[in-house]
Amino acid sequence: MTTSPDQRRASMRARVWRTRNYINVTENTFSVLGLSARLQRTLDHAGYEAPTPIQAKSIPLLLEGHDLLGIAQTGTGKTAAFTLPLLQRLHQDNRNAGSRQARALILAPTRELVVQICECIKTYSHSMNLNMTSMMGGVRPRPQVNAMRRGVDFLVATPGRLLDLINQGDVDLSPTEYLVLDEADRMLDMGFIKDVRKIIATLPTERQTLLFSATMPAAVAKFASDILNAPQRVEIESKSIAVERIYQTVQHVNASDKRSVLTGLLRDEELERVIVFTRTKYGAEKVARWLNRDGIDADALHGNKTQSARQRTLDSFRKGKTRVLVATDIASRGIDVDDVTHVINYELPNEPESYVHRIGRTARAGSGGAAISLCSPDERAYLKSIEKLTKRPLRVVGDVPVETVEPSGQNKNRRGGKPGSGAQKRRRRSRRPFKKAA
Repeated sequence: MTTSPDQRRASMRARVWRTRNYINVTENTFSVLGLSARLQRTLDHAGYEAPTPIQAKSIPLLLEGHDLLGIAQTGTGKTAAFTLPLLQRLHQDNRNAGSRQARALILAPTRELVVQICECIKTYSHSMNLNMTSMMGGVRPRPQVNAMRRGVDFLVATPGRLLDLINQGDVDLSPTEYLVLDEADRMLDMGFIKDVRKIIATLPTERQTLLFSATMPAAVAKFASDILNAPQRVEIESKSIAVERIYQTVQHVNASDKRSVLTGLLRDEELERVIVFTRTKYGAEKVARWLNRDGIDADALHGNKTQSARQRTLDSFRKGKTRVLVATDIASRGIDVDDVTHVINYELPNEPESYVHRIGRTARAGSGGAAISLCSPDERAYLKSIEKLTKRPLRVVGDVPVETVEPSGQNKNRRGGKPGSGAQKRRRRSRRPFKKAA
């Protein structure tokens, strides 16, 4: 891939910065990262004072043209880490995309994350003559097809809808220069990896590829090795996000008492902006209905809602019109809502990593936050997995209900079952002498 003189100068500035400051950033400002004066003014106007660790480490490498493997939780500023250098490179190499073509492709697992990335690009590309479109399910495809006919600089998409339009001949990625995969582990969890591989097969082999993931399971590591070319690796410790800045507690409650406990918690006005997590879509709707009946303003966010309904719900919560958002794990990643004061796990997740992503909705941008988990007896194993992952026990608030306490010295699985149980009755019946029929 050829580079313009402006790109080479930016690469040189970034290389000088990385050589001098990569290990210890003495001047933690955007001005030392190699970004253009135009982008620096935009960041100043938007109120960005200093880069986050993922931005400080990634931006110089991306301006140099390296492939990148980034491992960082949500809430670390990674969207800016990849959009800012791409904006600079696309703006400096001022070319127009052809019909049905995109110069840069960003893939994200959820519609909400696509919308968030598009909003970031709009903010950062102010005064730049760059265009963008999004592709995702839940909305009519015709406007997306029409936008691609003109060609775009940025295409931000979910894999399913994009693959459909590629197969229909409405998208041509053969000249695409940049590929970004955001939340790659989430794509794997949602079963998108096969679609992503098919999409990548339509791209040129000579491109700059960026892969970001909150975790690095073996399947994601294998996938990264297949698509990245001699990548630079940037890894940001997650402990400061998931543990240190968030006050985490657990309340042991019986399942039948969860509704009243949740309502009691939300009566406290100090819980100003709250996300309540459930494991299922039905559970999210049910809890939202309960809360509204109890006089608490709440709305549900889950995958069964149309894209327009989900966006309205999210906008209402973001603007403070809705105080409580009841959501499935669709909202646990990539939803950038400022000033979420509390996260409540109405139901503990069955995957401990999801707990980290859930509580990461609070304590964003360096602020503090609180996470409250309601743990019923059948969720104790989930709690142990969470504490093993975070390497610290959650602070217990209140008493442990009798139902959650196992009687000491009693083996639940001992042969014979409980006294008077069906197992003992069957054995007693089996001891009766067998009488032959007369």
